[in-house]
Amino acid sequence: MSKAEETLNITGMTCAACSTRVEKVLNKMDGVEAKVNLATEKASIEYDKDKVSLEDIENKISDIGYGVEKANAEFDVTGMTCAACSTRIEKVLNKFDGIDTAAVNLTTEKATVSYNPNKVSTGDIINRIRDIGYDATEAGDSKDKQDRKDKELNTLKWKVIIGAVLSLPLLVTMLDHLFGMNLPSIFMNPWFQLAFATPVQFILGWQFYKGAYKNLKTFNANMDVLVAMGTSAAYFYSLYESYRWIIGETLHPHLYFEASAVIVTLILFGKYLEARAKSQTSGAISKLMDMQARDARVIRNNEEIMIPIDQVAVGDRILVKPGEKFPVDGTILKGATSVDESMLTGESIPVEKNIDDTVIGATVNQNGTIEMEATKVGKDTALQAIIKVVEDAQGKKAPIQRMADVISSYFVPIVIVIAIVTFLVWYFFVGKGIEPALVAAISVLVIACPCALGLATPTSIMVGTGKGAENGILFKGGEHLEKTHQLDTIILDKTGTITHGTPVVTDYTGDHETLQLLASAENYSEHPLANAIVDFSKNKSLHLLEVEDFKAIPGHGIEAVIEGKTVLVGTRKLMTENNVDITDSDLETYEYDGKTAMIISVDGVYKGTVAVLDTVKETAKEAIEMLKEQGLEVVMLTGDNTRTAEAIARTVGIDTVISEVLPDQKADVVKEYQSEGKVVGMVGDGINDAPALALADIGIAIGTGTEVAIEAADLTILGGELTLIPRAIHLSHKTIRNIKQNLFWAFAYNTIGIPVAALGFLAPWIAGAAMAFSSVSVVTNSLRLKRVKI
Repeated sequence: MSKAEETLNITGMTCAACSTRVEKVLNKMDGVEAKVNLATEKASIEYDKDKVSLEDIENKISDIGYGVEKANAEFDVTGMTCAACSTRIEKVLNKFDGIDTAAVNLTTEKATVSYNPNKVSTGDIINRIRDIGYDATEAGDSKDKQDRKDKELNTLKWKVIIGAVLSLPLLVTMLDHLFGMNLPSIFMNPWFQLAFATPVQFILGWQFYKGAYKNLKTFNANMDVLVAMGTSAAYFYSLYESYRWIIGETLHPHLYFEASAVIVTLILFGKYLEARAKSQTSGAISKLMDMQARDARVIRNNEEIMIPIDQVAVGDRILVKPGEKFPVDGTILKGATSVDESMLTGESIPVEKNIDDTVIGATVNQNGTIEMEATKVGKDTALQAIIKVVEDAQGKKAPIQRMADVISSYFVPIVIVIAIVTFLVWYFFVGKGIEPALVAAISVLVIACPCALGLATPTSIMVGTGKGAENGILFKGGEHLEKTHQLDTIILDKTGTITHGTPVVTDYTGDHETLQLLASAENYSEHPLANAIVDFSKNKSLHLLEVEDFKAIPGHGIEAVIEGKTVLVGTRKLMTENNVDITDSDLETYEYDGKTAMIISVDGVYKGTVAVLDTVKETAKEAIEMLKEQGLEVVMLTGDNTRTAEAIARTVGIDTVISEVLPDQKADVVKEYQSEGKVVGMVGDGINDAPALALADIGIAIGTGTEVAIEAADLTILGGELTLIPRAIHLSHKTIRNIKQNLFWAFAYNTIGIPVAALGFLAPWIAGAAMAFSSVSVVTNSLRLKRVKI
């Protein structure tokens, strides 16, 4: 028997019956003894690991309607040089007791960890990372991280410059060997070469020795081990030859100081180019951060003062003048303006804003001085929420990366074995002595590059998610970016997705006096259609009359008495019951077009018809055509009646309509399509359609950046621009294609390069150059996504 103890934080318990139920269910599991405390919301569990796993226990708690709370933390990890490093850290953390899941991203240098706070702390996690030779801190803000990266990049640049200066005289000796340049003898002097090679090898190249030591002491190997072994072999063999020259054993020592120095310099140069290119992949975050205002004009004690936006508090009154950015999210208290929200929605047309309307931080006030009240500041603003989504997406791994991670974990040990075998074959079987055997082995060690494999996926994911964010497309993670290109069915909710979600009057047949009576009567109704009629009348500059008597007739309409006249507004049945002749009405025509039509009578006489419709979004038809061109089946799902639904579908070009569906039945429709083997994307507002969004393979929320849609879906389309849906799918296709290109070249590079080096066809310095530029080429290919049109 293998006993284990665990303390879990239980969520969702509201009373003693809940804690009793959880305890009873857990104690019925074979090998489990549990005590649940309602006050602390904790479950103390002792279980037999041979009979049941902790995951089984957590799943059982979830099955009965409760949850197990996990803490989540992000860490900035330094010291990683290749995919073997990130894979090693990830593997160690995932074996650490108390950690649920850990993912380490080489490109972002970030570890995302879900853990049980009752068993492990963030300090424990940091110490565990440090124990295996790396460093970690809890993730700071993006600006601090960027400053650190800029400093590291500058240090790398100076290392490359110094390395190039010291390696150049040694490179000249290599050219002399190749082309017989008859250089002065000083260049061939072992003391001369030793003086230039030593600082490169042990000062500039110290980072490789340091990294190799940290890995080897924990019985692991990474790229640093390969570089340290290869360059050290060249350096110390040359040192041995120099010793033979000093004691007079040879007059012409075979020196490879130039190989060791040039390899170190070239790899540092490759690291510099790689780091610079990687910093460009995260440019989307920098762009988003640059969008926000730096200061706010706050009214305090009846005085205007300028303060940094991080000092703005909820409830502050803020003045925003024409041309200025709104510093934080808020509500307009005074004034009216038009706002450029293109940074948020991608839509260039300004949006009119009046008192009580919401404004979003970083959008631009185009005209009119506005006084607003701050409602969301700091990390709660819409812009910061978007930045957080993009950061999280760039830190999460796509499933396609798993293959590369598995290969990377075995890569370095295999390369070392190949290098040893290469040396032995050349030395014992080819029989040309130690020198060619050493050169071939060094070339194998130096040309092998796990970096290219490790960078192939995350760099593309970073650029792809960043490209999406710049265009109002927020992928919640790399796995969702990958899955999106597999969609073959798109289910669209009607209200608020295909349509605007707000009914408006589209047609009116009647005179001015009848409209005045109609609007006056509807002004007493709380129905959404009544609001549409009242808004319509405001545009006609009508004076509303006093209503003497008002009665709502559920399901039929309204009856009102105005200035002694009896006004009826409603359905065909209401008119029939009141003996109103509606022969001349356009009721059927409007109903065929999917509009809600209401007949108006005054004192029993037909006076006109008003038609109201939730209008279709301007880009809906274009978006659906684009989806069809991509080969997707498009379905409209709605709770509306069949006639209205079919009319909307005809307008936008949708052939399959599922109408009169209740909100809780929408998930069943998604499930039905999935049972047919379809990969389903569900598009909704992220709130009413939450069950269907959660069940779909990809849940796509139409949001404005201020709603919970950002949290509820796998993919959020900002601003309601429907053409962003096919563009998101197109971006997913392009990103996955880019990843596959990267993986192909990474595999091809190593598959071809290592055998060529083993056969002795590559000089060590050429192998070093190839190794340095392989990872650069992968990152550069990923950056091509920035220029993709979506």
